[in-house]
Parts: sequence; C-alpha cells; structure tokens
Amino acid sequence: MRIIVSIKGVPKLETVKVDPETHTLRRESAELMLNPFDRSALEIAARLKEKYHAEVIAISMGPPNVIPLLREAYSICADRIILLSDRAFAGADTLATSRVLAQAIKKLAPFDLVLMGLKSADGETAQVPPETAALLGIPSITNVKDLFFEDKKIIALRETEYGLEELEAEPPIVASLYPKLDYFRPPSFKRLLEVKNRELEIWSAKDLELSIEKLGLSGSPTRVSGVFEKKFADKGEIWEGEPEELAKRLITLLKEKGFLKA
Repeated sequence: MRIIVSIKGVPKLETVKVDPETHTLRRESAELMLNPFDRSALEIAARLKEKYHAEVIAISMGPPNVIPLLREAYSICADRIILLSDRAFAGADTLATSRVLAQAIKKLAPFDLVLMGLKSADGETAQVPPETAALLGIPSITNVKDLFFEDKKIIALRETEYGLEELEAEPPIVASLYPKLDYFRPPSFKRLLEVKNRELEIWSAKDLELSIEKLGLSGSPTRVSGVFEKKFADKGEIWEGEPEELAKRLITLLKEKGFLKA
C-alpha cells in the first residue's frame, strides 16, 4: 500500500511579503510553517501506516525554504520526501499548482491514496485537492474526518452540514482532510537526525515533463487584481457618568444607528 501526502508551507503572518507587480506572495523570502490542515493529513497517514504497514511519501511544491517542512514530515511518518521546485512554478494559482502535483503523483504510481489538507491557511480556496483528482482522473472525497481500508476498498467518513456521511470507494482516490484530532504525535528526534544529512529529491518542470506555458503565473487562468493593507481608523469614544445615564445614552445612539427600533 502506498500513500502520498501533499503538504504546503504557508508564510507566518509577520513575514508575509507581496510582489507589487504580480500581487503574489514572495514565498522564497518568507518564514514558512506547515499548513495546519496538512499536519492533520500527516497524522492520519501515520495512523494508516501503523495499521496497514503502508509506505508514505510526502511531496511539496515550493522554493527551497520548504525543505525543513519536508524533513519534519519525514520525522513524523514519511518514508520518502520530494520537493517540487522550479522558478517556472512561481506565481501559480490553484489550477497551475494542481498540474504540478498531479504530474508528480502520476510519476509515483502505483498508489492507493492521496491525502491533502482540506485547504491552506494562506488561500482557503479548498480547490487544489479536487482539481488534482480531476487531472489524475480519479475520485475526490472532500471534508474527510477519518478513513480506513476494508475488503480492498476505502471507507471515508465525511462531515456534511447534515451530519456524518459514510462513503465507499475503490482506490486510488484523493481525500482532503478536515479531521478534529485529539492527538498529534511529536516528530521523532532520531528520524530528524537521520534525514538531516540525507540528500533530498528535487523534481523540476523538466523532470516532470511539464510544458512551461501551463505553469506558474503564465499558466494560471486566475489572477489577483489587487492587494491592499486594511487600516482601522481610531474613532472610539469613552463615556463617563452614572450607569442609568450611560444606558440611556447608549440606547439613544443605537436607535440613531438603526440597531434598535424607536
């Protein structure tokens, strides 16, 4: 059994910089952290690995500063880690990103399961998992809380607005996870030391046999039209007086603003 986990490095808020021309994040200069939803995907992969003796491969698309996060994935459960990195990937929207991930996953075939976080903390579109599945031509199950294998089939528990839904699918599938886990295993210090001196696999656009025109900013059908920093004007007031007087004043103000009917 082979499980592929796609992880993403998201910028820490205080290190975020935006390219003024392309309006895209400058990820190469940002301090990255592991996307929280992908941390859940790694934990689920670790549990499946223990239960079914599966091989786990972690992949990530990004600049070289993603490498520590891939090493973290190795320390948690991954048997193999691969960085998908090329200047041609820069500025990719969800579709261009999915093209790279799908091609890398095809290269790792055969596989039984692809795990991804439901969405990324810096984008929140939740588009990459189903888009990747569509490009691979395999089923996608979203908002998965838990899953397991039974009689060579995958049983996924999916949360909907009406409650839990149980789905059955034949592998391979892409599952995007939004579990509410009560425990995350800590990284193994032994495995961190082991991976520190290991040469990392890095796949470029050429390695993946991808056309440059379908990658990065040029291959992205969606663009960010503008970016601005939200500023808050300080218009607060401090009222002093007796409670009854202040209460009447507040009620009068709420009526003037239309929050209370006269």
